[in-house]
Amino acid sequence: MNQVHWPKPDPVEATDIRTAGDRAERKVFLLLQGPHGPFFDRLGRLLRNAGAKVWRCGFNAGDEFFWSDKGNFLAHTGSAADWPEHLRSIVAEKGITDIVLYGDFRPIHAAARKICSDNGLRLHVFEEGYLRPYWISYERGGSNGHSALLRIGLPEMRATLRETSNEIRRPPAHWGDMRHHKFYGALYHFLVLIANGRYREYRGHRAIPVLEEFRLNLRRFLLSPPTNLRRAIQWHRFKLSGDPYSLVLMQLEHDASFLGHSHYTKNAQFVDEVIAEFARSAPRHHHLLFKAHPLEDGRARNRLAIRKSAETHGIAGRVHYFRGGKLADMLANARSIVTVNSTAAQQALWRGLPVKAMGRAVYSKPGLVSDQNLASFLADPQPPDPASYRIFRDYLLQTSQIPGGFYSRRSRAHALRLVADLILAGEDPYESLAAGRVTYRQQIDDRIE
Repeated sequence: MNQVHWPKPDPVEATDIRTAGDRAERKVFLLLQGPHGPFFDRLGRLLRNAGAKVWRCGFNAGDEFFWSDKGNFLAHTGSAADWPEHLRSIVAEKGITDIVLYGDFRPIHAAARKICSDNGLRLHVFEEGYLRPYWISYERGGSNGHSALLRIGLPEMRATLRETSNEIRRPPAHWGDMRHHKFYGALYHFLVLIANGRYREYRGHRAIPVLEEFRLNLRRFLLSPPTNLRRAIQWHRFKLSGDPYSLVLMQLEHDASFLGHSHYTKNAQFVDEVIAEFARSAPRHHHLLFKAHPLEDGRARNRLAIRKSAETHGIAGRVHYFRGGKLADMLANARSIVTVNSTAAQQALWRGLPVKAMGRAVYSKPGLVSDQNLASFLADPQPPDPASYRIFRDYLLQTSQIPGGFYSRRSRAHALRLVADLILAGEDPYESLAAGRVTYRQQIDDRIE
């Protein structure tokens, strides 16, 4: 097993309040693109209040709109090719010590990751939670396929876990982040569409134009009620049919994890591989359900790809597509789970369901995901080891998973109470647990309102 070599933390004790304050005063943060909405603005305010210097670099009108401290806003108005040099000049001129971003795969953030690595800067990465939907992830150095979790084995996790008397409770299920996420996404792209005159060379990291991005976000937001109703009726009918089924967890085709940490470039490639093998290997009375990502907006034409592949392989009556839905309800009766590397698969592992991951994922560890080939898995899926998953899940909950969310006001407030202290700490959450420290975050885990 590969030994994990952690970066050397600041030479201060995590429990020393005075030195923690001194450390904040020595910090100069640069925040890049964050989640749609005010999360990064509120985080910047907390870091300033702690004594740190905080800058924000924006790339379009949406980034600028959601940043209130205009005096410390830096606009990148050049092209993507100009960005690495511009970033190097910002780092040198402002004395940047730390860079904070959301998702580390998009080109502007990949450049920041490299510059941090080359110059010894600390990189703070936020992402959607590995234990969705009620958590967000905070790591240093990288997330998903760049996460330190990929280098930490289950024996190391077991050796560093803190004893807890109770199961860590998950946050409330009624925070409403998905509705707010859709709203902020539509507003962000509307601003880019109508007010981007200052950023004429801006090109989003998506493969489609900004106008189409805005149209799809608005359409998804407005059509949510009728879509939800149709899906509920469809699911009710299927559930009462009694047909056994395997569940395929779809991802956004433009998602960084899908593109950066798998061999697929299109959802249609994944769809056809799974359907073809299901037709050959699965019991002939079983069905295959494709569940769309909650933010799927139709650009990938997944429904069409699924229908064509099912018809080609002669199993059209056994293949179904659901536009979202309650994952817990669909997992409750599933036989097995297939995905590329969706974090939603962890809910299946938590339930003891067999999972086949076709890409690179933080949970792709022996005893968790199946090591069977796809044909064997669809014919006779083997479940995960419950003890191994409990170790992995507890390790995440004691380190990188922060209760809360980016979008609704209540969930955002809960997360913000924790993340500023985590960012200012001399050690990252994995280092802190390995050192045997009990953080403020761990102390309040059992006190979620």
